[in-house]
Amino acid sequence: MEWLLLLVLGIVAAVFGSIVGLGGGIIIVPGLMLLGPLLLGEEIGHTTAVSVSLTVLVVTAMASSISYAKRGIVDFRSGWLLFITSGPAAMLGSVMTGQLHAGMFQLVFGGFMLFMAGLLIARDYMKPFTKQWPISRTITDASGQIHTYSYGIVPVLIIGFGVGFISGLFGIGGGSLFVPMMVLLFRFPPHVATATSMFVIFLSSILGSGMHAWLGETNWLLVLALAPGAWIGGKLGAAIAVRMSGKGLLWLLRVTLLILAGKLIIEGVAAL
Repeated sequence: MEWLLLLVLGIVAAVFGSIVGLGGGIIIVPGLMLLGPLLLGEEIGHTTAVSVSLTVLVVTAMASSISYAKRGIVDFRSGWLLFITSGPAAMLGSVMTGQLHAGMFQLVFGGFMLFMAGLLIARDYMKPFTKQWPISRTITDASGQIHTYSYGIVPVLIIGFGVGFISGLFGIGGGSLFVPMMVLLFRFPPHVATATSMFVIFLSSILGSGMHAWLGETNWLLVLALAPGAWIGGKLGAAIAVRMSGKGLLWLLRVTLLILAGKLIIEGVAAL
């Protein structure tokens, strides 16, 4: 039963993550922390939950990136540019995870999830900047549709660092920040932003999870239990994302984040 629950958790987290570029970690981390006694008969610490999530994220992001690449909507050049700072920052964030007390981690992570829920709601009402940035990009997807957008190197590198750090610290993909910023600041088409985000997440999560493994914080049995679901969910989510707007799923994700955030904040305050 425990293995079945982990499989389902991996699928659900990966489907959500692939559709909106989250990578699934924002579901897996609180899921492991809150369901630890049910899954393993004991609490799962935040460092273990983060390290497992980031390791599974490699599988989810790879599955999604492959699916998106086949559809021609991954901007690899922009992705590698973002990775210049997001990769090292993910390693730094991974080191910082163990420095936070369990209660403080729950409080900070709950607050971050609350912020993410608000951002996911607010982005429906935000309008993209009209500024023409120095670097212009044009990408033609598999269907022949042409997408044009632009960005600046300095803001891209700054965004990459911030998102990479958060990714390593909390074990999440960071697409929840990547995607809105790419769409609103640089006018990336949403599908291209999500696909490119997942590619950057794939690269960054390799470095971040490697650092957690080096620190001895990874439970490989949990990784093995979650990985099959993550692979299935990653490909399924990518397939769904290119066929629908995802508004219904987005609202489900927003409500889920609000509920999980509230529970983590309450438990975090109680543990301080």
